[in-house]
Amino acid sequence: MEYARDEHRVHLIVYHLIWCPKRRKPVLIGDIAKNCQSIIEQKCEQHGWTILNLTIQPDHVHLFVRVFPTISAAEVVKECKGITSYELRKKHSELKKLPCMWTRSYFSSTAGNVSAETIQRYIEAQSRS
Repeated sequence: MEYARDEHRVHLIVYHLIWCPKRRKPVLIGDIAKNCQSIIEQKCEQHGWTILNLTIQPDHVHLFVRVFPTISAAEVVKECKGITSYELRKKHSELKKLPCMWTRSYFSSTAGNVSAETIQRYIEAQSRS
C-alpha cells in the first residue's frame, strides 16, 4: 500500500473491523446482506474512506478500510452500524423483531506496511544515534 500525502501529512491508516448482529443471529443473508453492503459502501464513499475489502457473512461483517488520520476505528464502526441499523430495519420488517440490529462490541485492528518489530528496531536504532 502506498502512503497518502496531503498538504501537511503523510499517512497510511488502515483498519480491519468486525462487528456482529445482536445475539450473533445469522440475519445477514440474501437481500439484507446485499443492502447492508451497499449502505456501507455509500457511507464510506460519502466520507472519502477507501474500502479495501468488505465481506458480509450471515452473522458478522468484515470491513478492511483506509481512512484519514483524523478518523478513529470507533468512528468508522459507529457510522456504519448506525446507518445500516436504521436503513435495514426500515426496509426489512423482519429485523424489527431484534431488540437492536448490532451488538455494542466490535473488533478492530490496524494494518500497514511496517510490522511492530520493524518500528521497535527503528526507534531503538534512533535512540543509539
